[in-house]
Amino acid sequence: MGIHLKNVSEQVIVITGATSGIGLSTARRAAARGAKIVLVARNEDALRQLAFELSKKGCEAIHVVADVGIEEDVRKVAQAAIQRFGGFDTWVNNAGVAIFGRNEEVSLDDQRRLFQTNFWGVVYGSLVAAEHLKQRGGALINIGSEESDCAMPLQGIYSASKHAVKGFTDSLRLELEAEHAPVAVTLIKPAAVDTLFVEHAKNYLEVEPRLPPPVYAPEVVAEAILHAAEHVERDIFVGAAAKLMSSTAHHAPRMLDRYRRSILFRQLKSDMPARNRARNSLYGPGPDLLERPGYRANVFESSLYTKAATHPKTVMSLMLGAGIALTALWRMRQRPAV
Repeated sequence: MGIHLKNVSEQVIVITGATSGIGLSTARRAAARGAKIVLVARNEDALRQLAFELSKKGCEAIHVVADVGIEEDVRKVAQAAIQRFGGFDTWVNNAGVAIFGRNEEVSLDDQRRLFQTNFWGVVYGSLVAAEHLKQRGGALINIGSEESDCAMPLQGIYSASKHAVKGFTDSLRLELEAEHAPVAVTLIKPAAVDTLFVEHAKNYLEVEPRLPPPVYAPEVVAEAILHAAEHVERDIFVGAAAKLMSSTAHHAPRMLDRYRRSILFRQLKSDMPARNRARNSLYGPGPDLLERPGYRANVFESSLYTKAATHPKTVMSLMLGAGIALTALWRMRQRPAV
């Protein structure tokens, strides 16, 4: 059975982690393009405000308070989408939490909790979504990371969760393809993104952590997600840096280890004293309804690499046009003067 994906304007889209960062940016962009949205997060107040915001702009949106690490909550999301809209066309597993600290110092309880959200949340969401989409057709989009391919120091359990997400997503894709299910399964792998990732993280470091450059705008990831909702893509790297790290990790892992060992411990630490460790969103919602923290400089607002990867025909047309123009200019310059 072939896979047919509707235009975003005709879709019902489920987005977990919808009240902050990438999820919030995706929800607003999908709504602006006419999609119906199922907003999912732990923060009920933020969900209500966001649903009201989108409805004021003409979007049909519902919200479901859910912890994606609880299977019953995830099934409740699917049931709400079916009850209100008759089903859904795209499911985006975006919700995630983070921890900064050395592996030996992070408590096992905190590590288990992170995996409950980042990995089991994706597993529950993927299986529930696949069950529905196998009958209806559509897209399952899981948010991984450049750390799905290339582990980061001081983020060990986060890196492990993103490796696990990649393994599960790739395996599920193969199984669905083998049974010819009409489901597109895409893994999005962003580089560092200018969200409240650091502010929401639990921090074991002696200073405030920070994101290593280059850092991309959440809108860049949102556009990649919405592209995958309409086009069958195996995976999408957001930012050339993510693709470079993944390729280098595959072809020259020890060289990359030496490079990252020499710079990342400095890049991941700021010169600001650490905030109270209790201020995090590991076990409960943190500050929401912000796509970005609003203070980082030098953020990339677009990615030429990602545009080229997701729109190859457009890029080839532009390159062909540029080549024709350059050829014409060269020939004009070669003509003898009269």
